[in-house]
Amino acid sequence: MRRLISLFVAGLVAMSLLAQHKTLRQWGFATGIFDTGTYNAITDVPGVTVGHVTCIEGDSIRTGVTAIVPHQGNIFHNKVPAAICVGNGFGKLAGVTQVRELGNIETPIVLTNTLSVAAGIEGLVRYTLAQPGNENVRSVNAVVGETNDGGLNKIQQLHVTPQMVIEAINRAHGGPVEQGCVGAGTGTVCFGFKGGIGTSSRVLPQSLGGYTIGVLAQTNYGGILEIDGVQVGQRLGKFAYSDHVNRSQDADGSCMMVVVTDAPLDTRNLERVAKRAMMGLAKTGGIASNGSGDYVIALSVAPQNLIPIDAKRLTTTVLANDEMSPLFAATIEATAEALWNSLFMADTMTGYRGKRVEALPVNRVLDLLRHR
Repeated sequence: MRRLISLFVAGLVAMSLLAQHKTLRQWGFATGIFDTGTYNAITDVPGVTVGHVTCIEGDSIRTGVTAIVPHQGNIFHNKVPAAICVGNGFGKLAGVTQVRELGNIETPIVLTNTLSVAAGIEGLVRYTLAQPGNENVRSVNAVVGETNDGGLNKIQQLHVTPQMVIEAINRAHGGPVEQGCVGAGTGTVCFGFKGGIGTSSRVLPQSLGGYTIGVLAQTNYGGILEIDGVQVGQRLGKFAYSDHVNRSQDADGSCMMVVVTDAPLDTRNLERVAKRAMMGLAKTGGIASNGSGDYVIALSVAPQNLIPIDAKRLTTTVLANDEMSPLFAATIEATAEALWNSLFMADTMTGYRGKRVEALPVNRVLDLLRHR
C-alpha cells in the first residue's frame, strides 16, 4: 500500500510540475513544414495510447515505466507490422530478433531502465496471457526497450516490478501525453540536461496521403545540442568533448524512439521509416556514440494490414516506394521535435547520492532561438 501511495503522489507531483512547462512549439517555435495532429503526440495516430508509471521514492529512486499500446484490440491475435533500426547497439532491446524475422510485434511496447528489462518482459508476458483468448499461448515476444538512469536512480535496487508494467499498460490513454520527468524518462539525462519522455506528430496534407506519424522518445543521450539549427550546446558551453574549453560532458547514453503511423506500410518500408528517425536524432546534435544504445521501433497500425493470428494467406495494401518520401520527411520532423520536447518539459532533479541534473535553461535557449 505504501508503494502504491508513493507512486500516486509521484504522479500528482509530476503532473503539477509538467503543467508549468511548455513544449518548443508552445513557446512559438513551430519547426518543420508539416502540421501536427491535435495533441502533437503519438496518440494522434488513431487507436494509439500511452501510459506511465513514475517511481520517485526517497532520495535514491528516480525511474519508471512507459507503455505504448498500438491498438485497442488483442494485439497477440492481431499483430502489427513492425521494423527496427539499430543506430548504435549498446543496449538491451528485448524482442528484436523476432521482430526482424517475422516483421511484426504482438505486445505493447514497454520502455524502462536498463536493469528492469527482465521485469518488463515478465509484465508483458503476464499481461498477454491474461487477455481473453490467450489462455493457451505458449510463446510471447515481449518488446522492451531501455536507457540507463543509473546516475539519478539507484538502478541496482531493481525497483521496477512486473506489476508496474501491467499498471502502465492499463493506465494507457489517448489524448495529451505526459512528457518530461515521467515514466521511463523519470531519471534520464540528455545533453547533460534533464531528459525524459518527449512526443510529437505530423499529419501529411491530403494531397500527400493525409497520413499521421507519431513519435515518442525516451531521451538519455549526448552530443552537441542543436535546436532548430541553432548551436545551443556550444553557445551554452555544455557539450561533448568540451573539457578543454569548459568542462567535460559525456556523449554516451541511449535513446529509444517509437514511430507509429496509420499509413499502410510493410516491414520493409517501416525499416526505411525507422532509419529516418535516426536522422531526426542527428538534427538535435545526437551522435550515437560508442556507449549509446540508439534504437527505433516503427509500426504501422493501418487496420487493413493487421495480421490475424489464424490467417492462412494475407492480402495487404501497401504504399508504393515512390510515395514514401513525404513520410520520411514527416518522421524526421516529428522525431526531432519529440526529442526537443523531452528537454523543454523536464524539471531539474536531484537523486541518488545527491546527484543533481539541471533542466534545460529554457529562457536562455529561447533567447538564442529568437536572436539567431
